Amino acid sequence: MEQTLVILKPSAIQRELVGEVISRFEKKGLRLAGMKMMQLDDKILSEHYAHLKNMPFYQRVKDSMMSIPVIVLCLEGVDSAKVVRNLIGKTNGREAAPGTIRGDFSVSAQENIVHASDSAESAKIELKRFFLDEEIFDYQQLVLPNLYDNEKM
Repeated sequence: MEQTLVILKPSAIQRELVGEVISRFEKKGLRLAGMKMMQLDDKILSEHYAHLKNMPFYQRVKDSMMSIPVIVLCLEGVDSAKVVRNLIGKTNGREAAPGTIRGDFSVSAQENIVHASDSAESAKIELKRFFLDEEIFDYQQLVLPNLYDNEKM
């Protein structure tokens, strides 16, 4: 099964949306394989957002992500990176479709509730950035046969 990273941003925590957001992932059938709260620092964010370094909002994004602790998740499922991206919606909450996490809870491009890996390849790199190997768990999910056909398991 594929794994992907999700970060519940300070906006999700400040607005007390943590349970609602995690519930949406679980209801979709994604398995929670890792979760922790952590305070991000400039070093990890400079690495994580290196692709935005020349953007005018780069420092503002890092400052926001360091304002309070975040919650990082490792979610698992078939095509999990794509499934999560569809669930969260477009980056700018004003443009995100109703029914998506950002469409329902965000009106901002920056304070948009969650970060999610954009691909399975990115997820592998990002998960190693935020989790130690022993912080990601493998366990039998008893509902699995009710989520996927036998060919996917």
